[in-house]
Amino acid sequence: MKIAIAGGSGFVGNALIDELLKENHELYILTRHPDQHKKQKHIHYVGWLSAGASPERQLEDLDVFINLAGESLNSGRWSQERKRRIVESRVESSKEMNRILSKLPKKLSCLINASAVGYYGISDQETFTEASDSIGDDFLARTVKLWEKEAMKSNSYSERVVLTRFGVILGEKEGALPMMTLPYKLFGGGKLGKGSQWLSWIHIQDVARAITFCMKNQTVQGPVNFTAPNPVQMETFGKTIGTVMHRPHWFPVPPFLLKAILGEMSVLVLEGQKVLPNKLIQEEFSFSFPTLKMALEDILHV
Repeated sequence: MKIAIAGGSGFVGNALIDELLKENHELYILTRHPDQHKKQKHIHYVGWLSAGASPERQLEDLDVFINLAGESLNSGRWSQERKRRIVESRVESSKEMNRILSKLPKKLSCLINASAVGYYGISDQETFTEASDSIGDDFLARTVKLWEKEAMKSNSYSERVVLTRFGVILGEKEGALPMMTLPYKLFGGGKLGKGSQWLSWIHIQDVARAITFCMKNQTVQGPVNFTAPNPVQMETFGKTIGTVMHRPHWFPVPPFLLKAILGEMSVLVLEGQKVLPNKLIQEEFSFSFPTLKMALEDILHV
């Protein structure tokens, strides 16, 4: 298939490209700086979101558009300026995506737009599935609602729209895990905050595999939770890291200290959501890493 990927140079994008290349799809990576990338077999770099860029000229007969674009949530404190960039990068890329799709001569077979479980809001008590309504009015929940609202306008240009609501994605060098394992490497790991908050996680390889699964499976549409089927509470998460790394789990980090270090971004580790991937389970997607111990042993090479 002919597949366009926006945000293809990021954490998820790199893993997804590796997965799609196994099937010899033709990939068109949308980037602000196409000239900075080396040519590769089956990969074409196309300029977008820059002066004079007209990516639609190279995307005729496109089958699938995958939009992963947006400023990282993990790259620094959430100042007012960063929060503005986090929101605008997602909304503006979705607007440009829809502009491009409106210029194409035929409908896509599928559009996949990244989203997040932040949509549901924060709760220690409730279990969220794709059928749950949002209870959230925090920064992440408001951001996701704006993001999804813009993405859903692409219904006019695609046979199906899939909103991939990512949980905490675990990988070796990017995402939240390197920051979370560092204290254990220094023999100072322990409970983060109260420890009872839920962490809905997923291995990066399962993210890439699940995106391709949704792309091919014509019955999948709307919001899809990208989380492993076995979420854990933060205390269990830390103990599992300690077990896998053969390090102690003993030094608790109080909430006030995390808030002082991370600011508002501390919500990513201090507050939680128990989110289940009901649609993927119902569609019989097979997780390569359904349990946290399996995922950590793979990522940490132990």
